[in-house]
Amino acid sequence: MKALPVEPSNVPLAIGSRIRAARQSQRLTIEQVAEATGLTKGFLSRVERDLTSPSVASLVTLCQVLSVSIGDLFAAPETHLTRRDDGPKISLGGEGIVERLLTARSERRLQIIRAVIEPHGRGESELYAVDCDVDVLHVTKGRIQLILSNEKYDLGEGDTLSFPGREPHTWVNPTDETVEVLWILVPAASR
Repeated sequence: MKALPVEPSNVPLAIGSRIRAARQSQRLTIEQVAEATGLTKGFLSRVERDLTSPSVASLVTLCQVLSVSIGDLFAAPETHLTRRDDGPKISLGGEGIVERLLTARSERRLQIIRAVIEPHGRGESELYAVDCDVDVLHVTKGRIQLILSNEKYDLGEGDTLSFPGREPHTWVNPTDETVEVLWILVPAASR
C-alpha cells in the first residue's frame, strides 16, 4: 500500500491562549506556574502570547502542572453552526407555534430553541415543567405572556426572563402579531 504524501502546514498553531485559559481557570498566577515548572515568568508570558514555542519537554511539564492534556491544546474546538431557519423542527407542545432547535442535538450543556408563535398561539392548557435547571425566555420580536403558578409576566421585544426549569409554567401570545422568542435551557432538557 502506497503512503499518501503529507504536506506540512506552515500555519502556526496558537496554543498560548489555551495555556493561559488553563492557568486562569485554576486561578494560578504566572509566578506560581513558573515556580512549579522551573520555567521563567518571561518565557511563560511569551508562550501565552504565542511569541515563542515551548520545547516538547517544557510543554509536557507545563501540561502536567496545569492538568491539561497536550492533545487538548492542539485539538480543533468542537463547533456547530445553525442558520436562523435551518434548525430541525421540534415540538415541545402548544398551539400555533413552530420551534426549531438551534444547538446541536448532541449538545448537553445547554439547548437553544427559536420559536415563532402565531397570533393568539399558546402553550399547554395545564402548567408544565421542563427537565432543566434554568429556563430562559428571551423575546426577539413582539409580546408574550409567561404564566407561572403564582405570577404572570408580560414580556416585550428585548425582554429576558429566567426561572427554575422545573417551575410549572405556560405561555400565550395575547396579540394579533407574530411573536419570536428564544428558549434557552440549561442544561439541555432530557429527552
